[in-house]
Amino acid sequence: MAVPLAERLRPDTLDGYIGQKHLVGENGVIRRFIQQGNIPSFILWGPPGVGKTTLARIVAKHLNRTMYTLSAVTAGVKDVREVIEKASKQRFFDSPQPILFIDEIHRFSKSQQDSLLGAVERGTITLIGATTENPSFEVISPLLSRCQVYVLKALDREDLLELINTALKKDFDLRQRTICVKESEAILSFASGDARKLLNILDIITSSKQGDIEITDALVTDVLQQNIALYDKLGEQHYDVISAFIKSVRGSDPNAAIYYLARMLEGGEDPCFIARRLVILASEDIGLANPNALLLANACFDTVKNIGMPEARITLAETTIFLATAQKSNTAYMAIENALSFVRAQTHPYNVPLHLRNAPTKLMAELGYSKGYKYAHDFKGDFVDLEFMPEGMEGTTFYHPNKENATEMKISERINLLWKDKYKA
Repeated sequence: MAVPLAERLRPDTLDGYIGQKHLVGENGVIRRFIQQGNIPSFILWGPPGVGKTTLARIVAKHLNRTMYTLSAVTAGVKDVREVIEKASKQRFFDSPQPILFIDEIHRFSKSQQDSLLGAVERGTITLIGATTENPSFEVISPLLSRCQVYVLKALDREDLLELINTALKKDFDLRQRTICVKESEAILSFASGDARKLLNILDIITSSKQGDIEITDALVTDVLQQNIALYDKLGEQHYDVISAFIKSVRGSDPNAAIYYLARMLEGGEDPCFIARRLVILASEDIGLANPNALLLANACFDTVKNIGMPEARITLAETTIFLATAQKSNTAYMAIENALSFVRAQTHPYNVPLHLRNAPTKLMAELGYSKGYKYAHDFKGDFVDLEFMPEGMEGTTFYHPNKENATEMKISERINLLWKDKYKA
């Protein structure tokens, strides 16, 4: 069986690695670790096809470390313990600890992740995990606290073009032919920043004809349409489909959303993966325009976990249609982004007003803690005009209601009624 182009071109040195300059460039943190001869346990988080597995292998090779590899899709607690036992037996005197690389670590259960803790903490192994999911949600806190997290980005246009040129110059099979890239827009568009996808497409294109070949946008589109099943399998199309699914729900198109939902389910996508996206979408894109959206999305997530497929398809469809047809608002999302940007830009934190601080001790009370605080429920309408912002921030506004939504229009009216012109809602 022929080795795929992506595997034939997998680099084994940092100098041959394309992309992720912020990590492996001249001042990249991973390059510095390698130069120093030691690395901490870390997790590589990024979309598929950006070099997570390759980078782990390069690190192990440069540091001359034994590397054990497990896939979270197929490995269990027993497999983890066997690797840790092998690593323990391998440690002699000051010899460096082996590397345990776990692909798709987000798919490990809590008990599987727990089984790694002791070995990581004792230094029996150096853990390198790879994930396409946000580690904050998918990796348990004790393990996450013992690992650095490095974010890998989709390859940009220059990286992808460099990868094409590298393939045409270095791959033995391709060098035997005259291959001219006359147009590159289509192949770059289909690749979507994914190096593996790009090389798989190039493999398909060059295999579609014998002898010399001129690559044009029309040729790329035509060949991929003829080989759509192969392209879907090799190109990890489900990440493109989940993007289309989310954008269809956000765009209030229930028919397109259901179509993409069906494609994901038929393709074997994890229904919990879809349900998690619906929960995020309910908060980010519908939010205060219809607070019931988050309740339904959470209920959907619980139901999908409890009943599984095939019945879960009905719950996913119900939630998808509800969210797609609901009024949209991203004001809650924008409010927290505005506040976070404000906090990050501060050169010094504003002090919490004394009247808002608790006074659990006599000294704190004598210092004025809690003095002047007024309990809102003691006043008419359960409201009292009291300053809650720190000094110097009076009237600062982070939340801007969407006045095109009836629900948020009522919120805006109440803010203005209570606070007059202070927050200009």
